[in-house]
Amino acid sequence: MPEEINQICELETRQYKGRNVFIITPKNKEKSNLKILYLHGGSYVAEATKQHWDFIEKIVNDTGATIILPDYPLAPKYNYKDVFQMIEPLYKEIINNVDTNRLILMGDSAGGGLGLALEEKIGEENLPMPTKTILISPWLDVRLTNPKVEEVQKKDKQLNKETLKLAGIAYAGEEGINSYLVNPIDGDLSKLKNITILTGTHDILNPDVHELKQKAERVGVSIEIKEYEQAGHIWFIEKNSTLELQEQGYQEIVTMVKSV
Repeated sequence: MPEEINQICELETRQYKGRNVFIITPKNKEKSNLKILYLHGGSYVAEATKQHWDFIEKIVNDTGATIILPDYPLAPKYNYKDVFQMIEPLYKEIINNVDTNRLILMGDSAGGGLGLALEEKIGEENLPMPTKTILISPWLDVRLTNPKVEEVQKKDKQLNKETLKLAGIAYAGEEGINSYLVNPIDGDLSKLKNITILTGTHDILNPDVHELKQKAERVGVSIEIKEYEQAGHIWFIEKNSTLELQEQGYQEIVTMVKSV
């Protein structure tokens, strides 16, 4: 994590099942009772980047929310089963201590896919859902079989389909490549509520967002999509699109958080 974070936010590090969980709150600013469980991206193989930390710092200070950021296990040393052995009980512990009406689940890229899979899993157990779920350029299918991906690949200057598929295989392990916990586009969507997805049209993960929305509608669940023309993958975190698109995406997040 960036060394300067302690100058900008209050940071507490807790141990949970042998991993770090970071709790970030505003420094010298009014704190709300809103909590955000944030699952970072990185193709399931990389830690949170400086860009992630910069984004988290801004959200904390602009909304007053507390962000809970788990340092979950990474492939190829670990696979999705190891990740869920940490993330699912962590979520259960959070909802035992936090009013779910004041809890947001947020994730980007692989973290967005992980967040959706987690909600499908807790839906099976009839556990309380977060009041709001915000997914930023989520990776919904590591197999990347949507035929529209090839068309978008011509515009995507950041992600490469074949490289991503290798990361997905590592995360899935020997037997998980068709599991809904790895590919939440295949999971049970019927228990989901209040989900908003931010996506850019120059992102190869964009086609599966629309596929997910169609599947959700077939089971009576509405997923809100906020789509940005010519925006790339997690564009306002990675700062890979125009300043206008970056500001629009970021302000959308701040508005949604403050509305809870």
